[in-house]
Amino acid sequence: MIPEIGHFALVLALGLALIQVVVPAWGARTRDPVLMSVGDVTAPVQLLFVAAAFAALVWCYVTSDFSVANVFENSHSAKPLIYKISGVWGNHEGSMLLWVLILAFFGALVAAFGSNLPLSLKANVLAVQASIAAAFYAFILATSNPFARLAQAPFEGRDLNPVLQDLGLAIHPPLLYVGYVGFSISFSFAIAALIDGRTDAAWARWVRPWTLGAWMFLTLGIAMGSYWAYYELGWGGFWFWDPVENASLMPWIAGTALLHSAVVMEKRNALKVWTILLAILTFSLSLLGTFLVRSGVLTSVHAFATDPTRGIFILAILIFFIGGALALYAWRAPALKQGGLFAPVSREGALVLNNLLLTTACATVFVGTLYPLALEAVTGEKISVGAPFFNATFGPLMIPLLIAVPFGPLIAWKRGDVYGVAQRLIFALGAAVIAVAVAFGIAGHGPVMAPLGIGLAAFVIAGALTDIVDRTGLFRVSFSTAFARARGLPRSAWGTTIAHCGAGVMLLGVMGDTQWGAERIVALKPGEVVSIRHYDFTFEGATPRDGPNYREQIARFTVRRNGHVLGTMQPTKRSFATRQSTTTEAALMTRGVSQLYLSLGDSNPDGSTVVRLYHKPLVLLIWLGPVIMVLGGGLSLSDRRLRIGAPKPARQKTTLQPAE
Repeated sequence: MIPEIGHFALVLALGLALIQVVVPAWGARTRDPVLMSVGDVTAPVQLLFVAAAFAALVWCYVTSDFSVANVFENSHSAKPLIYKISGVWGNHEGSMLLWVLILAFFGALVAAFGSNLPLSLKANVLAVQASIAAAFYAFILATSNPFARLAQAPFEGRDLNPVLQDLGLAIHPPLLYVGYVGFSISFSFAIAALIDGRTDAAWARWVRPWTLGAWMFLTLGIAMGSYWAYYELGWGGFWFWDPVENASLMPWIAGTALLHSAVVMEKRNALKVWTILLAILTFSLSLLGTFLVRSGVLTSVHAFATDPTRGIFILAILIFFIGGALALYAWRAPALKQGGLFAPVSREGALVLNNLLLTTACATVFVGTLYPLALEAVTGEKISVGAPFFNATFGPLMIPLLIAVPFGPLIAWKRGDVYGVAQRLIFALGAAVIAVAVAFGIAGHGPVMAPLGIGLAAFVIAGALTDIVDRTGLFRVSFSTAFARARGLPRSAWGTTIAHCGAGVMLLGVMGDTQWGAERIVALKPGEVVSIRHYDFTFEGATPRDGPNYREQIARFTVRRNGHVLGTMQPTKRSFATRQSTTTEAALMTRGVSQLYLSLGDSNPDGSTVVRLYHKPLVLLIWLGPVIMVLGGGLSLSDRRLRIGAPKPARQKTTLQPAE
């Protein structure tokens, strides 16, 4: 009965979405306030029905109802509860249900907190949002019904893909989907603005909080996915330029450009047409990622195995929304007023440079990801585009971008002075030179790029802090005065500084791990010792152990440095009988912000075991950086100017005239 209730709730949600598409949009066209306000009611009720459907599927997983095909394919009665719940979105059908749940949630938020929006704009935003939801409701009901029943209920399920039975994968997809789907609001605002033919600074202020919130969640989702791949897959890397990884990176880059472009539009009423286009492209890249993961055109550990029918359906959705949005943009954009002018050397110019570099970097990832697919479709030839291509194209674009980051907040609006800003950044440059010298001194020898990268990271961090020092007058006025000024600074200013510092921290981690890391692959027997970077690892042996739905082999290593025992590391290999597959659980030992990393390979006939051993300097900074960036974004989002959006129009005061 519960699955049927969930299925019926989805059908009702589709019906409400269709009403929300037509009625508010018609009301906006006829200027009927009653019709325009229909979306305020349908959006939260639509969320209620989708939430009921999602709760029904969760209940089926928790109770191990194997009469539901989706539960049978992706669950097992012996699986821990947390993985029964995460199994809901660990498959195609359930993940799409989570997708539309988040989509409906964002629509309900606009309905609830969009009271300061013009009625026609709000009506069109909710109509566009509902049209996206309706398309995906139809997709789920037609091709991906998560509540489909089996004729005879099996006694036991097939279990979830073992690599997905991890806490990181329980958290990663929801975070990623909130980011993916959150950009739909920016898209809806852009389409509504094109329909209304009205874009101004107020529009940018309305859009920026939604974009910033989605960007924060996508940042966390990508970081969590990166860390999961790092410790779960046993390869020891944090980014592999996997096509599905790229599918989440592209909207993140475009969303970062959109955030900076919206600042120019809000502050200077400029870059209107470009900002609208970025809002369309950002969500379009999110839709493209959805297609790549679910169409079956990619082979990846992250991709869902699906039949071609689903891919064609999603492709039709892509063509309709992306093609329709770009066609509307081509028709309406020339009629939009361009806004204010500015000199090339200005804060606006710096943000334009930021956008050019980010969009070019996004284009390189786009080409590297899709070119092999296009070539195979046209010629039948299969090629692989991997890390060498992306490192050679993406990396060089990031260097000038990071150099320009400290200049942006310090340069004046409309017309700036690069020489004056450079003088204010002299201490940041000094910090970079010192960092390079220290890195050379510590490393002694090795790649030249490592110290230079460390210096660039120091320049980004010190340059970001320079803006706060400059605004507060620290070192020029008394500490109490500087502290008072710091308290009076807008939270968005602090958020910008913290986010830019996070980028520098992440760069420190990337350079430390990629340039100074060490790796060894050896075959060891119990009692043998292997060394790496002054750390000695003694293989004590391996013992079997039974888990809830797997059997694992646990290896034990004693770690010493200079003869002193630091602790033990216990990497494991798990065998899942139901799925007839194995997974590697790496062992990590944290030393400051660096880590020792151990993973097990295959066993040899002579009784030895292959072991992968890594020393990873500064590696934790790779994920600490994005967390700092998100904290900066959260601080900016808490700024009252962003939280309340554009002010409501002042009410006209009426004065009663005395009767004559």
